[in-house]
Amino acid sequence: MQANLRKATLSEFLEYKTLYYDKIDFTIVESSWQILSKKINLPFVIHIVGTNGKGSTGRFLAHYLYKKKFKVLHYSSPHIMKFNERIWINGNDVSDENLEIAHRFLQEIFSLELLSKLTYFEYTTLLAFYLSKDFDYLVLEAGLGGEFDATNVVENNLSLITTIGLDHQSFLGDTIKQIATTKMRSVDTKMLIGYQVFDDVIKTAYEVKEQILKERNRNIEIIEVKEFDKYELNNNFASYLKRNLHLVIECLNELKIPIDLKLFDDVPLFGRCQKILPNVTIDVGHNPLAASVIVKEFEGKKINLIYNSYKDKDYEEVLKILKPIINKIIIIELDDKRIVDKNNLLNIIKQLNIMNDDTIKIEKDQEYLVFGSFLVVEKFLSLIGFDEK
Repeated sequence: MQANLRKATLSEFLEYKTLYYDKIDFTIVESSWQILSKKINLPFVIHIVGTNGKGSTGRFLAHYLYKKKFKVLHYSSPHIMKFNERIWINGNDVSDENLEIAHRFLQEIFSLELLSKLTYFEYTTLLAFYLSKDFDYLVLEAGLGGEFDATNVVENNLSLITTIGLDHQSFLGDTIKQIATTKMRSVDTKMLIGYQVFDDVIKTAYEVKEQILKERNRNIEIIEVKEFDKYELNNNFASYLKRNLHLVIECLNELKIPIDLKLFDDVPLFGRCQKILPNVTIDVGHNPLAASVIVKEFEGKKINLIYNSYKDKDYEEVLKILKPIINKIIIIELDDKRIVDKNNLLNIIKQLNIMNDDTIKIEKDQEYLVFGSFLVVEKFLSLIGFDEK
């Protein structure tokens, strides 16, 4: 494969990249960025770190900046239907043509050794850096990590901390404090802390501030967003989206950009508590924290849950949280080695005394929620022939 790396198109190149890995070697992407940084000028970097809400927070912010006539790139992951969703530029997903231009540039400046060692996410992050060159803002969503995440290879001018909860424990730690510490150590200058469920997150922020002062001789500024009903926002947004939007507004205040709430009304939030049919909602949430916020949106209702889960997620806790709103569960079949064994899932469903069904059939007089991961939503949309456009 190495001999063909420089000839491969982007899609061919990424086919051979590691999408999921057991450990992170930060030195590879660091070496790559040192080379790329000599070729481009990055814009003002706003780094978004947290467990839940990063994607919607980033899109709210990027959309508003674009509406205010700034040149902006929003980098997020993963995608639902198409790779181009990961890089949003001035109102649209990046074009195939511009992706290929960026890909060719990286192929020319990186050695074969670096090209072969960079992971899928690291390479995609570098593509986003290149495509953001000379823009006004880069809204940069972290992956699962924080301090050693590929997105943290560049210095950030401002960090937004979304809700932090228990997820990816094998990488980040077993407690809220450990996870928050790993994520917040990515901060370089200033952090705005959004809505939090756990008190340990705020306490940890000030501990991290002291760590960074001692280790890097940098004094990090901390701003806590404490009011989440301060602004009258569009009622079409789910409650948790409104909380994320309050963090975005405080960010805009920090940037001294005037606020016009109506500019948020037409922001596209693909897969975030999105009603794609009158009785079908899709949401890419996949952990107990996401379940806790989504259950409030359907309070007093009964839904048919179209669901599946990665085996490393706490799917039992997710289903316990969602149980009050569930009429029945329909397990959507997924061909992926990371997915939980179906029998394990069926045992949990039986223990919780929830009805289940094997057939996905959308009845007009019933409400449906598609939930469990980006993969679940992607499979469902492909089954019904959904076209985002």
